[in-house]
Parts: sequence; C-alpha cells; structure tokens
Amino acid sequence: MKKDLTEYWSKNLRLIAILLIIWAVVSYGFGIILVKPLNAIWIGGFPLGFWFAQQGSIYVFVILIFVYFFLMNRMDREYEVDEK
Repeated sequence: MKKDLTEYWSKNLRLIAILLIIWAVVSYGFGIILVKPLNAIWIGGFPLGFWFAQQGSIYVFVILIFVYFFLMNRMDREYEVDEK
C-alpha cells in the first residue's frame, strides 16, 4: 500500500527549497555579499571570497546534486514510488 503522495511531494518540495537556500547562501552570500571579509582568509594562494565566487559555489552545487539524489532515493523507497 502506497503512502500518501501529497506528503511525499510536500517533503520533496521542502527538500528542494532547503537545498536551493543552501546554494543561494553559498553562491550569492559567500561569493558576493561576504566576499570582502572572506578575502582575509587565503586558501591555495587565493582569497576565500574569490574562491567561493569562482569555484566554491560550483563544488557546493555538485555536492547538493548528490545529496538530493541520495535523499530522494531513500524517500522514494519510503513512499514506495521507487523504480524497481
């Protein structure tokens, strides 16, 4: 018996919103708004604010894709909507 799909989609949308907020904070917040304070920290010869603006937000985005993949597979199995 499948669980309530309305709850499934609610959780799915909540997860997407959380991951998008994380990505926005990293890309916009760290790469644009907080760039000057972060530039006081150096990593690999580059200021941290520059690193977030150029590479960090991309790395975080790729990590968030894998997090979404893992969590959605688990949620799909929980609500019995997975591909068997």
